[in-house]
Amino acid sequence: MIMLNTILPLLQAESATPAKGMGGGSSMLIFLLLMILIFYFFMIRPQQRRQKKLEEARNSLQKGDKVVTIGGIHGKIVDVKDRTFTIEIAHDVRIDVDKAAISFNEADLNNKKSEAPKEEKTEENA
Repeated sequence: MIMLNTILPLLQAESATPAKGMGGGSSMLIFLLLMILIFYFFMIRPQQRRQKKLEEARNSLQKGDKVVTIGGIHGKIVDVKDRTFTIEIAHDVRIDVDKAAISFNEADLNNKKSEAPKEEKTEENA
């Protein structure tokens, strides 16, 4: 009962004082915009970059390249079409696979990117 008697006057005093400012809405808006920017730069933008790099790698594949599909099928590209590859998985066994079904991991993408300049340098030296 003693605690209630000390807390009650404090609560009444706080409710009697007028609000000091109406800036709470603008600070919340700034915080919300800051969170959106953080999500964009740390989550959305890196994913877009990875997606673009993956698409470029898939479009750069050509006949003779060895690939692995997302289903785990290993094969060699024998024909390239607009949206599909024809992959030979065994002697005279060919399947058509959508370009999106070709699997790459981050190391493959980095190796593919770093191999191209090396080939150019060796041709210049030869």
